[in-house]
Amino acid sequence: MSNLKLPTAPNAGLFKQGYQTSNAEDGAVQRNIQACREITGMVRTSIGPCGRNKIVVNHLGRIFLTSDAATILRELEVIHPAAKLLVQASQQQEYECGDATNLVLTLAGSLLNKADELIRIGLHPSEVVQGYERAKGLALMELETIAAETTANAELANGDTAQALVTSELLARAVKTAVASKQYGHEAIISKLVTEAVQHVMPKNIKAFNVDAIRVVKIMGASLAASQVIKGMVFNREPESTVKNCGKAKVVVFSTPVDISSTETKGTVLLKSAQEMLNFSKGEEAQVETMVKNIADSGVKVVICGAGLGDLPLHYMNRMGLIALKVPSKFDLRRLCRVVGATPLARVGAPLPEEMGTVDVVETIEIGGDRVTVLRQENEATRTATVVVRGATQNALDDVERAIDDGVSVVKSISKDPRLVPGAGSTEIRLVSTIVQQGERTQGLMQHAIKAYGQAFEVLPETLAENAGLDAIEVLARLYAAHAEGRNTTGVDVDDNDSTGTCDAAAADIFDSFSAKMSAIELATDVANTILTVDQIIMAKRAGGPTMPKQQSIGNWDQDD
Repeated sequence: MSNLKLPTAPNAGLFKQGYQTSNAEDGAVQRNIQACREITGMVRTSIGPCGRNKIVVNHLGRIFLTSDAATILRELEVIHPAAKLLVQASQQQEYECGDATNLVLTLAGSLLNKADELIRIGLHPSEVVQGYERAKGLALMELETIAAETTANAELANGDTAQALVTSELLARAVKTAVASKQYGHEAIISKLVTEAVQHVMPKNIKAFNVDAIRVVKIMGASLAASQVIKGMVFNREPESTVKNCGKAKVVVFSTPVDISSTETKGTVLLKSAQEMLNFSKGEEAQVETMVKNIADSGVKVVICGAGLGDLPLHYMNRMGLIALKVPSKFDLRRLCRVVGATPLARVGAPLPEEMGTVDVVETIEIGGDRVTVLRQENEATRTATVVVRGATQNALDDVERAIDDGVSVVKSISKDPRLVPGAGSTEIRLVSTIVQQGERTQGLMQHAIKAYGQAFEVLPETLAENAGLDAIEVLARLYAAHAEGRNTTGVDVDDNDSTGTCDAAAADIFDSFSAKMSAIELATDVANTILTVDQIIMAKRAGGPTMPKQQSIGNWDQDD
């Protein structure tokens, strides 16, 4: 009996208690693929102009109503490590290009589904990864060929000046397609707003275009058609001071409250006469008056404060004819400093000459019953434009703001690489044909992975057709037939104007940014390959203190029940 050895669990004494491990024998690869399939299945229905909206309530109780994949996943707390890689890839695409975030997720999910089928019939994950890497090179080469054949790119072939980019219709085309996937039906209005704002702020060197130069201010009421572009920075409040307008003024920016300084401890004062009461606050008043007078004597006409503005300093500012404006948002304050060329001061007092900024026009105007303040600069280096968005509900305004941000990000990626490729799924159908043909000519087991990679691109036109309520199989068959006849720009027609579900994407002005498409293909392939090369997941027990007890009855949670 003493010689009997009890079997122990694997890695029993290796890790601390609470570790979880998942090996290849347990189906770790399949589990990872399944987790990614859940994520991509969730956002796949949101792709394209007819994509469905999602209502996401985050951990703070804030409601998001959007079809933007990056926003949906940012507000969901994904904890599965493999699915997190997908989320990070989509966020990287959002950061770099601002568009095609859903393409990254959908394509990566399709690649993993195809890989799962290959692994189940006996291919090793390493063989699948090698095939995918080779096929990625073929896809990017074919994408270059498609861009070279796109006639819309000929407009910029002879020059890359800002004038050529802004005056060409190419800008409006690319913005329109990006916006249509978020706000279908309103893309004409929004793309016009974005193009107008970009035309105002575009520098001589287009590669120096800054997305921060375009702001969005949301004002409830009216409809989207009442939205407008205002040249300058717009703040959704009027100045606190009685003076509301001025021109060619010096500006000082304070990041601290402009108020009477007081100690943290509270003291009790006994006042025995009216004279004592008058004398009590006289010193403070004289101190504040001197401070405001020093600011005014330095030549400053506009005072911007990021925190509070006291009644006493405001009283003296009104007496001395200064404009006082509160800007609570630190992001807006930072952007304002860049526009006016000022340094935010942490001390309240007269600024040095190099700490002051300048503004050409400060004015207060009325938009739909709300009075707003506009700061305008004529200088090109500090030019800004603000899109004032109108709408019925806050959620609708938020979604329009996201669509405008996407449109501006597309302009940024076009300023680096102005090439376009046909949209509506036509580019993907062409990639399928080219890569599958190349796979047929490849010898060995790698051909299965290359062909699977090509077939994965079918997911985009298929999803576009499904989301538009069309018969996806029928539409795909028509697309392949059209491409076989040499009509290489044929894509999915979500409006189904001629009952075939197909249209000429180039003729319909549906174009995607070349750089966004290329980045999406690279990121989707890389994240799929990364997930396929994982054969074991080791997760430590999550750190943290005790969780809050659930509240069972009315009253505070720490009350005795």
